[in-house]
Amino acid sequence: MSSQDSISVLFVCLGNICRSPMAEAVFAHTVKQHGLNDKISKIDSAGTASYHVGSVPDSRSTSTCKSHGVPVKHHARKVTKKDFDNFDYVLCMDESNLSDLKRIQPNGSKAVLKLFGEFDPQGERIIEDPYYGGNDGFEHNFKQVSRASEGLLKSLQLIG
Repeated sequence: MSSQDSISVLFVCLGNICRSPMAEAVFAHTVKQHGLNDKISKIDSAGTASYHVGSVPDSRSTSTCKSHGVPVKHHARKVTKKDFDNFDYVLCMDESNLSDLKRIQPNGSKAVLKLFGEFDPQGERIIEDPYYGGNDGFEHNFKQVSRASEGLLKSLQLIG
């Protein structure tokens, strides 16, 4: 990948109100902190299901991000087949998301499809859905997506 190329990343979970909008916000914040806005052209998130299309993120996800100084601005949407050509990386939170995405990914699409947790230097591959639990799950997710955001930037050779 040449230094002129800019990269686009889509984060995916089930409903697009907890994990993926948090991952989107944290990754965008991490990119900004490292001064890499010119290297990452597009950051977004979506869900594999349409339960919450148009909704703002879960208040626990938003408040966890805000408590760490990370702004969240997103409305839930469902993944489309076009996303696999509009994004370089489609990164999901768990095996169920991965299976759903593999099923809808068009043949020959350009996107690299992976678990976002594969970039976690602590090796915590699955980012569990915190929806039915307490605030602790959201805090845990925040730590995971923060580590994975740094790990992704390292794997892209954008930071040391």
